Amino acid sequence: MLFLKFAALAGVSYGHIALTKPCPAFSPFCETKPALPPGASYDYDIKSPIPYDGPLTKTDKLWPEPVETWTAGEDVTIKFMSQSASHGGGSLAIGLGFTSGGPSVMIFQRLRHAFFNGPSSSNTAEVLEYTFKLPADVPSCDNAVISMVFFNRLGVREMYHLTSNVKITSNSGTTSFTGPQMVIANHAGYPTIPESDDYDIATGVSLFENAPNITISMNGGYSAGGSAPPKYEVPAPSNVQSIASPAPVESPVPSSTAPLPLAPAVPTTADYAGNPAPAAPTYQARVAPIPAKCK
Repeated sequence: MLFLKFAALAGVSYGHIALTKPCPAFSPFCETKPALPPGASYDYDIKSPIPYDGPLTKTDKLWPEPVETWTAGEDVTIKFMSQSASHGGGSLAIGLGFTSGGPSVMIFQRLRHAFFNGPSSSNTAEVLEYTFKLPADVPSCDNAVISMVFFNRLGVREMYHLTSNVKITSNSGTTSFTGPQMVIANHAGYPTIPESDDYDIATGVSLFENAPNITISMNGGYSAGGSAPPKYEVPAPSNVQSIASPAPVESPVPSSTAPLPLAPAVPTTADYAGNPAPAAPTYQARVAPIPAKCK
């Protein structure tokens, strides 16, 4: 079985995987980080996956101030801990949101071979840093929420989901942003990405490619739909994918801040090489979103 092959390769336990830039809440392992908020403590288990039936993120709380500043239309860099278990690759996404515990839009994807330059069965990452362009039409926000999701290719089916908060400066003049909704899987009530020798199946590519669009507002509101971003091709060899930004949405965004269920696309039977596709999930409501205090 793939899991046994992976376990034999692992040899040494490296923990799992975690961001160091931007620093996720409340990691003790970042080079620079704000002081902890009152009553909070460091998460020394920051590299562990999300429990299958637990909360959808490691924490819905934020640092008391943004950990860094990003500028719309310019390159940003994300970094990961060294000596992390990379599980033979998988699919990685970075999302942008305006509430902690609320919906987010994917702004970067590295599908199939995250942490590697190509196919691999290693548990030692080759790539621990990615640079991509922040879409030019994102709104300014003093405390935007950046989320990281990773689904491993080999081993026990897991989801890694960390959040951080950054300041975004922008000249777009927009108050909302539209794009593909962050994928959630390998969690109770959501699709399970199966193990497979087929990279597309084992890394949930169809979930990313069919993710529904949402529009998020800097006031914490959201709406379904919106203009779709253009399709992107997979470059070689690094396969770094930056999702191009769609045109600004002209219609007003509802001001509702009610919990939004994350709604990943359900793969068809064909996506699973003749095996039964996962049943349509009963979507779980997220915790009530906490405004991230955009200005």
